[in-house]
Amino acid sequence: MEFLSFRQTEDIAFVTLENPIEYNTLTMTLLQELDVLLKQIGANREVKVVVIEGSDKVFCAGHSLREIDSKTENEVLQLFQTCQVLMRTMRDIPQLVISKVRKAAVAAGCQLVAASDMAIASEDARFATPGINSGLFCSTPAVFLSRNIGRKKAVELLFTGNFMSAEEALHHGLVNKVVSSELLDEAVENLAKDVAKQSLAIIELGKRQFYQQLNMEDFQALNYATEVIALNSKHPDAQEGIKAFFEKRPPVWNDKDKQFVNES
Repeated sequence: MEFLSFRQTEDIAFVTLENPIEYNTLTMTLLQELDVLLKQIGANREVKVVVIEGSDKVFCAGHSLREIDSKTENEVLQLFQTCQVLMRTMRDIPQLVISKVRKAAVAAGCQLVAASDMAIASEDARFATPGINSGLFCSTPAVFLSRNIGRKKAVELLFTGNFMSAEEALHHGLVNKVVSSELLDEAVENLAKDVAKQSLAIIELGKRQFYQQLNMEDFQALNYATEVIALNSKHPDAQEGIKAFFEKRPPVWNDKDKQFVNES
């Protein structure tokens, strides 16, 4: 991989963006590498959490304006379609995806944070969708940003291009927690471990159910959730978990190669 590095600690995968010369911009090459890697992680089912992190100087500066400027309109469309595929991959893999944000997350970098299932930021992190300053409105980052934070704040960010602090990002729901830079590694690992102790099959089931029901009418969502939980109750890991609860012991999951499919 040219622009990524990968390491694994037990049930947690760490994926680092490695394009510091261009501030970890989401070039076509980086997007394709990240999509392939996440698909491999999802298919291998060896981990339960994926942490995406940047460098000590920047999380991700978004798409490369230099690359966009050099391409034809059709090539730019292909670039953003590739990013769209990556966003879908993040949603579809069974693992939860956590963004670890030490410094700035800008434009599509902010989108990457918003598209993640969870995010933790250091106090030094900042977030912005400043495309409008260059005459290129952040249309694609707006999709996930507006689904994470309130409408008024999203409009402010998108139409002023101003930065939002880590504390503001926490207040408005873009990140789960803000810690000092010195505690960021520990905080992310603790959150990842809290998820990784669960069954991957049930993480997968829950992730799919959570996102499927979000845009349903209340009782349509409840009807769907009712069907899911009934199926879930007969999954081997659910039966093991219930048995362990009554026996007052930790459950022993047998989930790595057992994909639990629940369709809408």
